[in-house]
Amino acid sequence: MISMSPVRPGAGVRYLFRGVMVGDGHRAIGTPLRAAQDEAGVPPGVWKGRGLAALGLAAGDVVSERQAELLLGEGRHPDADRIERELLAQGESPARARRATVLGRPIEHNQSAETDKAKERTPWLAFDLVFRPPSTAHIAWALGGDQTRLVLELCQDIARDKTLAWLEESVAQIRSKAGGKQRARVKDGLIVAVFRHYESRAAESKPLLHDHAVVSVRARRPHDGKWGNLSADSLMANIVAADTLYTLHFMEEVSARLGWAWEPREVTPGRRPVMDIAGIDRRLIGWQSTRRQQIEDALSVITARYEERQGHAPGEKASYALACQAADQTRPPKRTELLSLTELRKRWRDSAIRAFGACTVYRLAERARAAAAAVWARVRPVVDVVLAAADVVAVVYVMRGAFAHHHLLAEARRHLSYALRGRRHEPGLDERIVQAAVDDYTRPVGRGRRMTADLRALYPRDTEDQAVLRPLTRKRSAPPYERARLAADALAARVRAARRAERLGSRPRPYTVAVPTASRPSHPPPFRNGRKDGRLPEPETGVDAVEQTRQTLEAARAQMIATLQDSQRAREAAHARRPQPIPATTPQPHTQHPGIQPAPGRTPGGVT
Repeated sequence: MISMSPVRPGAGVRYLFRGVMVGDGHRAIGTPLRAAQDEAGVPPGVWKGRGLAALGLAAGDVVSERQAELLLGEGRHPDADRIERELLAQGESPARARRATVLGRPIEHNQSAETDKAKERTPWLAFDLVFRPPSTAHIAWALGGDQTRLVLELCQDIARDKTLAWLEESVAQIRSKAGGKQRARVKDGLIVAVFRHYESRAAESKPLLHDHAVVSVRARRPHDGKWGNLSADSLMANIVAADTLYTLHFMEEVSARLGWAWEPREVTPGRRPVMDIAGIDRRLIGWQSTRRQQIEDALSVITARYEERQGHAPGEKASYALACQAADQTRPPKRTELLSLTELRKRWRDSAIRAFGACTVYRLAERARAAAAAVWARVRPVVDVVLAAADVVAVVYVMRGAFAHHHLLAEARRHLSYALRGRRHEPGLDERIVQAAVDDYTRPVGRGRRMTADLRALYPRDTEDQAVLRPLTRKRSAPPYERARLAADALAARVRAARRAERLGSRPRPYTVAVPTASRPSHPPPFRNGRKDGRLPEPETGVDAVEQTRQTLEAARAQMIATLQDSQRAREAAHARRPQPIPATTPQPHTQHPGIQPAPGRTPGGVT
């Protein structure tokens, strides 16, 4: 998963330099950055992003302490000391020389007396994005062999870099004009400093492979190349879509390189499941995440107070806020003992062996491969775009009511994770699912870019069933995701029924039976005459009509067979009573089904 927090001047910058950059340990004042990183056993940070070229940096370069202080702490050029010396040597004043090294507007501007009310808030210097793989990946990384550890770290690198590339290509926007009202794509890309951590911050060390990607708020505008600030709203709105993309890429890399599969696991009844590596002993999850249990215990108390105060269970947004509150209340002090990664892995393996036995630890990879074979034997690697679009719309509609494009995109990526279980998806398949959902199942609502489920498009002829999803949005007694799954199953059944009706109408039958047309009530005209993408609409047939037609056909066929058999028995009895004379020439017999004689007025091919 991905979490996001701002880096502001003052306490935010101090936490960045004394905690994040040294593995969440305790960095004494005056200790050099590289010495503190070596002591904590974490690698040095590296630069990432396509925006580095504008600053004379390259991807993969080590983040020095002075570069981080200038860019992430003051919003200045990472080589500002050299630039300032050169300008001073040319005769520039100290104030002008310093202003030339500032990227965009100085942070002091927000603290001046002339600043209007809209700009008095504390400015953001960076965004701290934390990339954390699923729980079972931490376990395999900590308890597996060295080769497994290196492969999982490579998967983490690839998934993180692909997600950052999507953010800078499709999401990142830069503000301009008064109040940042105008938004535009950044000219070059993002400037990111990545710091890797190996353990949790709890006093009792537990494996927690994760990366802090500190994204600088500075970027260049596309029209004039000047420096400005990124839009925090755009990043925050798409953070869930980025989270699902990162998880999807990580699952695919692990499955491709280690041969492991994934399966959903329900953590909280009625909530979204999480994806875990198949075959990993579930007891190890509780051993690895002791802090999770502390948060869940505190969350149950906070949730009970919320339900007593509000009179209903919290929704998705309120549940997230309550979980953050529980995490803050149970945050433990940092561990003071510093160990290398080799020492940490040895300690973790010994602890797991004492708790669950050596077989559980040493056969972890073997059991994961065996479980993967079983998962892929029963799960087809097929994604139906139409069914996926119906599933996505139903889930998002029940859980949100009105939604935007990034909500559909996040749910489409979750659907791919559940459907493929680690197999690679075709590039752009998530956007195809979203486009199909927008074209066929949604309508705009309000003045913004919001939309909602179009019930008249989902149920164009059954006016009585158009409100089938509405009660699910208002039923507070069931969890939101449980209601969403019920709605998704209902829509999927409707799509399958329409397809089955189309196949029944075009399939050749051995017997053709005329079925009387049932009287149908008058229906209002369909909401849409065609689809937005120019394709013809699929035939609309109700489930009841399909089932009634099938039952009628089967009854007519059974009656016809019974009539033919009675006629055959009557002829055989008549021939037995009155033997017929044998003609002089015997005609050639007709080709027909064995045991069935053609009756007068009927053809051997069927019934008209």
